[in-house]
Amino acid sequence: MKIAIIGTGYVGLVSGACFAEMGVNVTCIDIDAQKIENLKKSIIPIYEPGLENMVRRNQKAERLHFTTRLDDVLDEADVIFTAVGTPPNEDGSADLKHVLEVAQEIGEKMNSYKLIVTKSTVPVGTSKQIKQVIQNELDKRGLSIPFDVASNPEFLKEGDAINDFMSPDRVVVGTDSEKAKKLLTKLYRPFLLNNFRVIFMDIPSAEMTKYAANSMLATRISFMNDIANLCELVGANVNMVRKGIGTDTRIGNKFLYAGTGYGGSCFPKDVQALIRTAEENGYQLQVLKAVEDVNNRQKGILFEKLTKRWGKDMRGKTVAIWGLAFKPNTDDVREAPAFVIINKLLKAGAEVRCFDPAAMETSKNRFAYLEKQQQGKPESERVDYSKIYFAKDTYDTVLEADALLLVTEWKEFRMPRWMVIHKLMKTPLVLDGRNIYDKNELKTLGFEYEGIG
Repeated sequence: MKIAIIGTGYVGLVSGACFAEMGVNVTCIDIDAQKIENLKKSIIPIYEPGLENMVRRNQKAERLHFTTRLDDVLDEADVIFTAVGTPPNEDGSADLKHVLEVAQEIGEKMNSYKLIVTKSTVPVGTSKQIKQVIQNELDKRGLSIPFDVASNPEFLKEGDAINDFMSPDRVVVGTDSEKAKKLLTKLYRPFLLNNFRVIFMDIPSAEMTKYAANSMLATRISFMNDIANLCELVGANVNMVRKGIGTDTRIGNKFLYAGTGYGGSCFPKDVQALIRTAEENGYQLQVLKAVEDVNNRQKGILFEKLTKRWGKDMRGKTVAIWGLAFKPNTDDVREAPAFVIINKLLKAGAEVRCFDPAAMETSKNRFAYLEKQQQGKPESERVDYSKIYFAKDTYDTVLEADALLLVTEWKEFRMPRWMVIHKLMKTPLVLDGRNIYDKNELKTLGFEYEGIG
């Protein structure tokens, strides 16, 4: 079986490599020529455990190919997946520009039956638009070529994406065609050996399932952060509360950890898009609006704790940050809480020392972009990013620091040599944004410690 995947971002590249691992002949397509040249050399543009070896192995086996031209594979491909980006517009709605451009190109060039499957996260009703765009192009060409459109949203967790793809909880497929259903059943059959389900449904329901799933997880995170903040006010321990409610089988213990808020490419974007979809249909998603509000505030919670100690003027203070990626095992810094914290610290006059095991380059690129975006702004509104020091390692980060903020719970941060850190810091203050440290242990070692909730 031969398939094409358009878009070599996080979803497209992981999907392509995993399908190839199961014996499918896969061609990944991207308009970024440099990225494709790098991928041909097995140079991976993202950090994802196990992905580089999988790409290299399947290229060697000649099951995984890369090109910039859809024409190279369109005639031979049985199924075409679209995995291009759908970034948020200013109003929070999903930008479908790239999705519809792909549909237009397919309609302009297809010469035989094709199944077009959307893996990009798109609002309900997008498949209808894709179908209409393709049909319009065929009509322009005066051709009557059958095709089907299906929805197959992804549910990959960054940092564990390969395991999620190879052994998923479920695969959701939306289709209104029996032929498309048979093709996708054949494609996913090798994964059935792991006893997971392919759930077939109508297309609008599949499109909604993706948004609803991410919004529910985001809701649980914001709920626990809200409860954690209340725990601090009334003297309760959010870790105990989490255990108490998590043992209820109706609730479960997943996504009940208090912290500095959610980030990444999915939750913020999908919550905003679902809110916007509701508004376009004359409905207000009040719960999700509150989820977003809580999350935006929570990203600054560690900064708020510092202001209670130091005040709003932090000139002369140095703050160490452990963790820049929005979660462990990824170099993705999109919507990462660390960036909100760092911006607030810099505006308050503090200097920042930071370290992340994987996200140093993506962070430097992001800060360079933010610096460029300030051009033309009044000096009073600019942030001085020159006050950021990118440390060599965990211990270099805390040198002469007045406070250490744990923002991302990478494994290498879990058991540091605390006595070394105590000697290196100017003031032994630890603010634990993920509640991974033992408060009593750190106090015994001479640290002042504060967690979340």
